[in-house]
Amino acid sequence: MKEIIVTSKYNGKKLNTFLLDTFSSLSMNLLYKTLRKKDIRVNDIKVSENVVVHTGDNIKVFLSDEQLFGTISNLQIIYEDENIIAVNKPCGIEVASSNNSLTFVLNNFLNQRQLEGSNLKNIEVYPCHRLDRNTTGIVLFAKNEASLNILLDKFKNREIEKHYRATVYGIPKVKHADLTAYLFKDSKKSLVYISDVPKKGYEIIKTSYDIISVDKSLHTSILDVTLHTGKTHQIRAHLAHIGFPIIGDGKYGNNEINKKFKAKVQKLTSYSIEFKFATSAEHLNYLNGLKISL
Repeated sequence: MKEIIVTSKYNGKKLNTFLLDTFSSLSMNLLYKTLRKKDIRVNDIKVSENVVVHTGDNIKVFLSDEQLFGTISNLQIIYEDENIIAVNKPCGIEVASSNNSLTFVLNNFLNQRQLEGSNLKNIEVYPCHRLDRNTTGIVLFAKNEASLNILLDKFKNREIEKHYRATVYGIPKVKHADLTAYLFKDSKKSLVYISDVPKKGYEIIKTSYDIISVDKSLHTSILDVTLHTGKTHQIRAHLAHIGFPIIGDGKYGNNEINKKFKAKVQKLTSYSIEFKFATSAEHLNYLNGLKISL
């Protein structure tokens, strides 16, 4: 059983909208089957219909963690030691939200593994960076707060290099480009806007790309993208701004192109992380020079 509280975002929304957004592995069929069995309670009242929920409502869902969140079995652990763990995030799951995130599922898995090994010490991992819900690839977690603080500082100072693979519509004229622009984040709309010139409220962004391959028949390219600043939706918005939208991107891409390629989510993957420490990383110095790749 899972107990959750409705946030203001879902005030006045239908129960199914709230639950499907909250639980990454809950299907519509299972949701309605659970309603028919009256295994969902709203404020401790059993419900059998898709009712409207409100801020502060207490929702209890009588299903297993596996039914609600899936399992870690479809996640690939790429690297692990006593201080960090890197996993390959699948599409459709947040890195760190409430109780349906990659962080939540990974913590469950690691603690279950501890119990199976007769080790009762509780583990808690902390994400060192984020990927968008529908972006796949490597996510780095710290296994302790000391490591987290160091790695957050290294990300901030660009001493950890991340590479992304993006499939875009169009073929750039140059094989390599270092791009500079300005980004404004509209939190209310969950969108960002790009400008070629400085504007009030806009922050500078820097993005580089190299062409990996092109397909002239489909008019597409696969790009190796590097972020030199880490802003929300930076890669997606910046590439779209210069005329090379990521295929499948519903926010910044082209809907007709997405339909043509039958792509419902952006074709963007974080495929490489390399530690390039310019200053001491204390107990994590052993990571310097390490490259974690898919």
